[in-house]
Amino acid sequence: MGKPTTKDLAKVAGVSLATVDRVLNRRGGVRQATVKRVTAAIRALNYVRDISAANLARSTEYKLMFLLPDQDDEFTNMIHLAIDEANVSMAHERTTVSIIRVPVNDPHRIAQEIDGLSTDKVDGVAIMVPETAQVRDAILRLGARGIAVVAFVSNQPNAQSAYFVGINNEAAGRTAGQLLARFIGERQGTVLAVTETMQSRDSQERRLGFDAIMAKYAPRLRVHPSMETYADAIRTAKIIAAALHNNPKIVGIYLMNHDISETMQAIEAQGIPQKYVIIGHELTQHTRARLIDGTMDAVITQDVGHLVRSSIRVLKARITRVGTVASQERIRIEIILRENLPEDIKTDCS
Repeated sequence: MGKPTTKDLAKVAGVSLATVDRVLNRRGGVRQATVKRVTAAIRALNYVRDISAANLARSTEYKLMFLLPDQDDEFTNMIHLAIDEANVSMAHERTTVSIIRVPVNDPHRIAQEIDGLSTDKVDGVAIMVPETAQVRDAILRLGARGIAVVAFVSNQPNAQSAYFVGINNEAAGRTAGQLLARFIGERQGTVLAVTETMQSRDSQERRLGFDAIMAKYAPRLRVHPSMETYADAIRTAKIIAAALHNNPKIVGIYLMNHDISETMQAIEAQGIPQKYVIIGHELTQHTRARLIDGTMDAVITQDVGHLVRSSIRVLKARITRVGTVASQERIRIEIILRENLPEDIKTDCS
């Protein structure tokens, strides 16, 4: 049997070719029950759309958007650079990607920005913000308007229309726990866990995985409740100073969020950071320098370019109602030590 066609879809679904075309191109005027029949036919026939032909047939381009935190940190700047590179590489594919920056600690403002998006402005959105009830509901409303959504870096599991692109953060937390416990060795003591906000799903999942490993393999170590910096330099300096001063038995520090520059500066201001085993996330110029000078012991990272390209592929697939290759979109956890540092990385998006 040859490759299934739209005619085959129409026959199996019991609809016209025009209806199949409307469903594939996400145009309105089709009842939900009919959409479900066409979708079921796509699965039954294992139909794979010819994207190149579909792109030529489209009268408009793919309009994609990344909703990113408005913080000026290295990891977010690296994402910005990767998006710029993707725009250049996709110039011939009728695809443009724009960026909106939102205040990460203001869920009402984030929801307002999401609610302001319409199908005439955007076809798909990748969203990198903490999970809140306001954001969840705004994402659900976005999906109801026919706009494709992916949760980018930080998952939004309660917004069921959002496909997640990122590493398995619980596994990343377990990895951090194993590394920290092994580097500390047989010493006894306490461990600090620091993040920007525990509203962020990635921090929640990382802490869950971290605690599971520490309880199972390192009961000699006591992990303190998570400390939140809220991306406030003054608060960060105060809580780190208080924690290190009041807990002389600290032997390890787990930095759960991607921007750790202010936290590391606060740790260094208290004395010799090398006496602690420090594990963090994301390979930036800052964490690279800390690995080289021995301040940090390991960095758990993910390929930013892969994250961006995967998000774009998934969004386009959801817009055109085709499947994706699971192995291609799987974001892998990487462990970086001083001994296996890759070539220098770019973080300047000026």
